[in-house]
Amino acid sequence: MNKQAIKVKNLVKNFGKGDSLVRVLEGASFSVDKGELVALVAPSGAGKTTLLMMIGCVEEPTSGAIWLGSEKVYDNKWLTKETRKIRREKIGFIFQEHYLIPFLNIMENITLVPQANGVSKEESEKIAFELLKYFEIEDKAYTMLSELSGGQNQRAAIARALANKPQIVLADEPTAALDSKRSVDVVKMLKKIAIEQNVAVIMVTHDEAMLPLCDRILKIEDKKVVSSKNLQGNIIF
Repeated sequence: MNKQAIKVKNLVKNFGKGDSLVRVLEGASFSVDKGELVALVAPSGAGKTTLLMMIGCVEEPTSGAIWLGSEKVYDNKWLTKETRKIRREKIGFIFQEHYLIPFLNIMENITLVPQANGVSKEESEKIAFELLKYFEIEDKAYTMLSELSGGQNQRAAIARALANKPQIVLADEPTAALDSKRSVDVVKMLKKIAIEQNVAVIMVTHDEAMLPLCDRILKIEDKKVVSSKNLQGNIIF
């Protein structure tokens, strides 16, 4: 059984041309397995979000190759015109801000993606309720965002990211707007999701306190990506 969820090989990303050329990544190569929670760390401006968006088929690389599961989606060009379909079906996104739609209740927010993928309203609501129960906020299913705490909104946003049953979850600073206790709760939740849902989770974070909760650390260093394993909570580069 193939455990690999993400593979990146010789990925290059440049912005601009000529004198204004900015090299962000120069030949990044790594892989992430299903069931792993991997932290992505680097100084501001080093390309963390850009790398996440390339894996998520949002930002086009300059060159290199990307596999999502067994499917090669990029090889010096997109190998499909249906990148939006790949995002809808294979990837769940979580951001620093929850980006839930304020005039919809939590249930309506979570059922949007599965219904866009052709899942019936009844089945979409069943999936949403199971996720809300999983995150212990099922009593908030028909509540508006303004009536929820920041932590509850972020839980709902994570539930939305899982509603399409993705193979990959990409989380960009998901704890930045939360206090330390809620941050730990969210990262533990992501770890639980990785194991129980058998998905690969990459989490961009600046918070070093969250790193011991992750299986592995990816660090952007000198425009390359280096990997290290956690060993009893110690991070070694």
